[in-house]
Amino acid sequence: MVKIKPFKGIRPAKEYAKDIASPPYDVINKQEARKMAEGNDKSFLHVIKPEIDVPDSVNEYSEDIYKKGVENINKMIENNYLIQDDKENLCIYAQTMNNKIQYGLVACASSEEYLNDTIKKHELTRPDKEEDRRKHVRYSNMNYEPVFFTYHANKEIDNIIEKEIQKTPEYDFVSDDDIRHQVWIIDDDQIIKQLISLFGSVKNTYVADGHHRSTAAATIGKEKKENNPNHTGDEEYNYFLAVHFPDNQLSIIDYNRVVKDLNGLTKEELLSKLSDKFEVENKGTTPYKPASLHNFSMYLDGEWYSLTAKEGTYNDADPIDVLDVTILSKCVLDPILDIKDLRKSKRIDFVGGIRGIGELKKRVDSGEMDVAFALYPVTMDQLINIADTGNIMPPKTTWFEPKLRSGLLIHSLE
Repeated sequence: MVKIKPFKGIRPAKEYAKDIASPPYDVINKQEARKMAEGNDKSFLHVIKPEIDVPDSVNEYSEDIYKKGVENINKMIENNYLIQDDKENLCIYAQTMNNKIQYGLVACASSEEYLNDTIKKHELTRPDKEEDRRKHVRYSNMNYEPVFFTYHANKEIDNIIEKEIQKTPEYDFVSDDDIRHQVWIIDDDQIIKQLISLFGSVKNTYVADGHHRSTAAATIGKEKKENNPNHTGDEEYNYFLAVHFPDNQLSIIDYNRVVKDLNGLTKEELLSKLSDKFEVENKGTTPYKPASLHNFSMYLDGEWYSLTAKEGTYNDADPIDVLDVTILSKCVLDPILDIKDLRKSKRIDFVGGIRGIGELKKRVDSGEMDVAFALYPVTMDQLINIADTGNIMPPKTTWFEPKLRSGLLIHSLE
């Protein structure tokens, strides 16, 4: 059964919430973050992407980067941009996009439950990204950003949250991407106890978004446990910050791939090889999005193509073989483009569907990439089925939107 824990949140002074709140570290690159944070010393990008404040010549995994992040958050605390609650609370975080709203309970999750699979995973992670997030935690002794969890919707939990949101929120603002963010602080100890008890009847939670942060946080907790001869299990490092959303409020959008080269093939040779496993249709210069499961979009040399997987390339009865990410890896990335390990290959990159397929065209037309593939999104039912059956999706399979805003809620391990 799931254990959640209230926490003494480090969070913005009310008047600074919008200025501080930023996109998460992994959805924008350094150049975008630097431009976004320009002229705003309160932006949390200075903490989660501190490379924007050091010369480009400094290696992205240099010790100087992590130290700069700590320096920046300490400065924000000293300037009273960020303050810490004087007691352990829970919070509600609501996001509204396109008139659709989702409510998540912000609470600490157990590192032990992550490691023993009470908190279930559905994606593999990249070792370099895991270690990057671990270093941020080691240097700061904080979880800078909450992770995005889901769970099977529970009516009693819904009812409590419904009552709490009738109160005035602590934060209520619309970010630059037109998404409304609201946060309520639950400081009533009786309600906190009720929610802890109700989550105790939830069998599992699931990492929806933030596998690298979850893995980093849980393994740091394990490190600290092993290095503490007086460990009791009650220490704050045994927990990390998560926002728990009921599954019936969430939807997944596509997560697409761009590849740097054609593995020595000409355009004609690639199309010929693809025709063995796919029905290939040239769509010309008009942008094309996948129409259904097992249909792909490809952008190559200024033109869009529809790729429809042929019978025998997938197994709809298997939770992994039914996935389009599996088909793409098994029939294209591995045998044709020689990309064996999506976690380690430097020849492939991943583009969230929120950027639109125009971003795929841009990456290819710029010469940075040679080919792009757009995929039909997986469903919440597929995600939970994969996690429940102990299966793992390839990395970067799911994209949830809206993203949690970083800097609104921070968890100290001290």
